[in-house]
Amino acid sequence: MKKLLLLLLFTSISINGFSQFFTEKTGDKFQKGITKYEGYFTFYYDENKDKIFLQINDLEKEFLYVRSLSEGVGSNDIGLDRGQLGSGVVVHLKKAGNKIMLIQPNLDYRAITDNKEEKQSVKEAFAKSVLHGFVIKEEKNGVFLVDATDFFMRDAHGVANTLARNNQGNYSLDKNKSAFNLERTKAFPKNIEFDVMLTFKGSPKGYNIRSVTPDASLVTVHQHHSFVELPDNNYKPRVFHPRSGSFPMSYLDYATPVNQPIKKRFIYRHRLEKKNPNAKISEPKEPIIYYLDRGTPEPVRSALLDGGSWWNQAFEAIGYKNAFQIKMLPEGADPLDVRYNMVQWVHRSTRGWSYGGSISDPRTGEIIKGHVSLGSLRIRQDFLIAQALQAPYKNNTVADDFALQMAIARIRQLSAHEIGHTLGFAHNFSASTNGRASVMDYPHPKFSLNNGKIDFSDAYDTKIGAWDKVTVAYSYQDFPESVNEEEELRKILENAAENGLKYLSDQDARSQGSASISAHLWDNGGNIHDELYNILKIRKTAIDNFSADNIKTNEPYSVLEDVFVPLYFFHRFQTEATVKLIGGLEYSYAVKGDNQTVVKQVSGTTERIALQAVLQTINVDEIAIPKEKLELFPPRAMGYGRSRESFSSKLGVAFDAFSAVETATEMTLNLLLNPQRSSRLIAHKSLNKNQLGLEELIDELVNKTIKKTYKDAYYQELQNVVNTKVLEQLFALGSNTFSYAQVNAIVHFKIDEIKSILKNVKSTGVQKMYHKAMIKMIEDFQKNPTSFKKNYAPKIPDGSPIGTNYKF
Repeated sequence: MKKLLLLLLFTSISINGFSQFFTEKTGDKFQKGITKYEGYFTFYYDENKDKIFLQINDLEKEFLYVRSLSEGVGSNDIGLDRGQLGSGVVVHLKKAGNKIMLIQPNLDYRAITDNKEEKQSVKEAFAKSVLHGFVIKEEKNGVFLVDATDFFMRDAHGVANTLARNNQGNYSLDKNKSAFNLERTKAFPKNIEFDVMLTFKGSPKGYNIRSVTPDASLVTVHQHHSFVELPDNNYKPRVFHPRSGSFPMSYLDYATPVNQPIKKRFIYRHRLEKKNPNAKISEPKEPIIYYLDRGTPEPVRSALLDGGSWWNQAFEAIGYKNAFQIKMLPEGADPLDVRYNMVQWVHRSTRGWSYGGSISDPRTGEIIKGHVSLGSLRIRQDFLIAQALQAPYKNNTVADDFALQMAIARIRQLSAHEIGHTLGFAHNFSASTNGRASVMDYPHPKFSLNNGKIDFSDAYDTKIGAWDKVTVAYSYQDFPESVNEEEELRKILENAAENGLKYLSDQDARSQGSASISAHLWDNGGNIHDELYNILKIRKTAIDNFSADNIKTNEPYSVLEDVFVPLYFFHRFQTEATVKLIGGLEYSYAVKGDNQTVVKQVSGTTERIALQAVLQTINVDEIAIPKEKLELFPPRAMGYGRSRESFSSKLGVAFDAFSAVETATEMTLNLLLNPQRSSRLIAHKSLNKNQLGLEELIDELVNKTIKKTYKDAYYQELQNVVNTKVLEQLFALGSNTFSYAQVNAIVHFKIDEIKSILKNVKSTGVQKMYHKAMIKMIEDFQKNPTSFKKNYAPKIPDGSPIGTNYKF
């Protein structure tokens, strides 16, 4: 009876505990306009004042606070996308005077020990963060009512700072034009969700914000807040290994013995357990389920579902049945609800990145919610590439299904790739040179020539890769308690290495000066320089066949120019991959005792073969737009002006074939004469006389450019464009203060040699004028090298649409 009375008392507090605050003018009933939401936290919405009041029953209990952007700006350049996740942090509530403080503890510094005083000493040594102070409105029997309006109606996502940082203007929150969005404000047993419409008022400065808002002085977005119950303590963190293919989460444990590393590293992963741990194949206790945005259209919808489902192949390989699933989001469900792993279809005004992010438990690395954002314009770029390679619109017909199928194949792969990030996996940029071993690489479409025709049949892979099965095994394999887990994990990676699988990630691939011979973006082939020759052959075939039939009837010729752009620069990524063989290194994320290659230089023979392939990309015979094709590119039509996706022009309205060559040449030379690469050539040559040296590289570059002449005036003028860029790039390298002094010395000596060549060459007419101008350029540089400022070529149109904006 006593227990029943206590239960009734608690129920009374829960339901009517704050009757005085909400009923002071109405007696026992809530005031009109007050709505109560019961869930993980109970809260009240006051429609009369547009306020949220939060009921706090349990102080000190930790929970997860997540912020995100439910409705975005729509600009890839600004970066405020619909569905963009913010941080997910552990917080707790603590009473202090007339306030309840929302406190974020510092989990980067810990003491994993039973010694309470030792734990407290670490806790007191590092700062915590008080995120908000809620003013107490009423208190009854240890239950508090606070006004949470200001906490939710603020710029938690940093929209104003993002706009300012991107030079789009100075904005501030206008609360008079902001309000709670009740359609997406909900309460559930283990999470509560708040959605707020926020309007930012300011003075726009940039084009980007003007291009995506009806009134750029008033920018309205929606921000989302979630309070989420933390997972229980039954999750077991898994140790990180540099070759595991996973992202690391880390913290410092000050209770660690002195002879052990103080920094602890674990991987991010979802919780996954077999129903029957002893069975060879078992269903999971709870499968990992992803949900697809209901706003995704066909045929993209089916492609994303298909590509995402590839991951189940990897889970089947480690003894799971139906462990990974992907379904359509239930009608009415909120994509930002933490209970749903999401694949969201995101629209922007220009094409841009797709990315995968996650909300995880900061204490352990357990992934709570995976969230993929896929840019909707990505598919159109792949279609455009295919359209450029093979004319689909001959004789007023439409035969472009091959282009659509290639674009759909890419979307399947993209779905698997981005979901992979949210499963905890990093990029593997060595996979493309390793037999397409991973969907976590950036794949370039793979083509071949058959009887002079481009074959599209093998453009993209159609399955999960061998490396992907390794990463799933490392992260999600179950192990009996009787075995040594770390030893079994080591065996997984050893077997992968024995099977020839390689793994290198972003730090080894993205920089233009990077040295890895295998980690590259958007490349193909185990033999990288041979694939560059293949790409150039395909490019030449497509350019030779390029015509008005590459666009539809009744489309302006300006569209034809835009179709030509990705074809002209079709070789850009394979060129970058091939350049990295020069001064390159073969290495792995080796650890002591694993028998992996630690590091060794690329052979001089390979470097020289690569150099010849790279020099082909600044060969005027290769990069000149054929004369007969120029008549396809008139001045831009009304309503079809140039964009960032177009060729630049120094000729006003006219198409500029010279600037196209200038841009292509600078692209290659920036890579070839990179200061870091040049310094490595010096270092490598000192260790092995057979290596390619910087002086040999420059000599070969000069032989293939400045010493080369054409009788045809068009080709000679293009050669002059190339020669000027060679000279300017040497000036830039010779004046670079971050390269070895030996690099500067060699470059200055070679520049002096070029001056002698130009003085001794017999030229007449305009060509003689050019040579004199180049000699003067050299003499001006030699007078004061440190004052040199490079004249940059017109910017190369956007190429890579995907970035690395994953977040845990």
